[in-house]
Amino acid sequence: MEGTTTTGEPGVTGHWLVKGARGTSGHGGHGGLDGGADILIEGGVIAAVCAGLPARGARVIDADGLVALPGLVDLHTHLREPGREDAETVETGTRAAALGGFTAVHAMANTEPVADTAGVVEQVWRLGQQAGYVDVRPVGAVTLGLGGKNLAELGAMADSAARVRVFSDDGHCVSDPLLMRRALEYVKAFDGVIAQHAQEPRLTEGAQLNEGEVASRLGLAGWPAAAEEAIIARDCLLAAHTGSALHVCHVSTAGSVEIIRWAKSKGWQVTAEVTPHHLLLTDDLAEGYDPVFKVNPPLRTRADVNALRAALGDGTIDCVATDHAPHPVEAKEAEWAAAANGMTGLETALRVVQVAMVDTGLLDWAGVADRMSVRPAVIGRVAGHGQPIAAGSPANLVLYDPAAPPEAVNPATHASKSRNSPYAGMALPGRVVATFLRGTATVIDGKVVR
Repeated sequence: MEGTTTTGEPGVTGHWLVKGARGTSGHGGHGGLDGGADILIEGGVIAAVCAGLPARGARVIDADGLVALPGLVDLHTHLREPGREDAETVETGTRAAALGGFTAVHAMANTEPVADTAGVVEQVWRLGQQAGYVDVRPVGAVTLGLGGKNLAELGAMADSAARVRVFSDDGHCVSDPLLMRRALEYVKAFDGVIAQHAQEPRLTEGAQLNEGEVASRLGLAGWPAAAEEAIIARDCLLAAHTGSALHVCHVSTAGSVEIIRWAKSKGWQVTAEVTPHHLLLTDDLAEGYDPVFKVNPPLRTRADVNALRAALGDGTIDCVATDHAPHPVEAKEAEWAAAANGMTGLETALRVVQVAMVDTGLLDWAGVADRMSVRPAVIGRVAGHGQPIAAGSPANLVLYDPAAPPEAVNPATHASKSRNSPYAGMALPGRVVATFLRGTATVIDGKVVR
């Protein structure tokens, strides 16, 4: 379907009737929604889900052919504000998130100043409220200044207005095992989660690209899979020892998958995420030395990609998280070794997941709802998100057209301030048609409406 037909003008608040959307009966039992049903939105909640609902003054969206999913939840977004507004702001980043079908994002702590105090996380949270496109949940730093030496104010951030529950030094590994143990023990008191960037620093000094044939051929220092896997193995053991919750960020190797699968078989509180780019792209894209493909952890091999896809499909990897990492032009248009790590991803995530997981038969749309909304909402402790599309649920949902023909990605049209998309020029199918946050339409017909 190319677009929607609406009756009445899109508005900030919602009395909407979504006509004939396909649903995901595997998620919460939506009954007739699988074959096409109507969704009535009133007062910020889903008032009814059934066939043949009358409009009765509601704005109407013709959703024939569209898939209705609960609003997506991203556990791993870099919004850069405060301090790096040249790359992204909370407003531009959350506009991008809404266009990608997200209704909640977790903003990582590597801002300037670092989000390691109650004051900074509250600032980020309030900026999210002011923007109003998605719910912004700040992630607090594990250590002061991301320095890896002393614990940050975990309790104060948890008690702040932002109610932080996820903590991460993302971009840096908490490499000290004693400090990692203490962090896991500390957050257990308030049901917190430590999200680890698994990278043994001594094994990755000067590393530029996945250690393997491509890196050797290009003369780039190798980034061994063992550097990720060793930290994951250690931290799984620490999570078991402390009885606390560990979340593994951006898993990228087949070996990491096996360690996480083993930890889960023990019943330990270990969860994991994979990025869209690690589900689709491989290290051979670096052949032209284009730094748009430079990322941490690096792109890996086709065998790793296949293992990650299988693990997401069978639930070993719990969820997809974008690791949206915007950078200004000068940070990426440089020699490979000098260029910054990172890729944008909010606006293309669902389309990439369709290519990597749905079109390959590894997930159906119920599975996508689970991996991109239900599970990340649970892991991130986000109330009101990841709920069934059913009467009484908050009206956080996205309408997606999987039949939209492949269209080349053009980063110049993205809402993000940065243009470092690895998919530039790549034809991806699908289209986010509409996004609703508690009944408020933030995106209609693929465009931000307020």
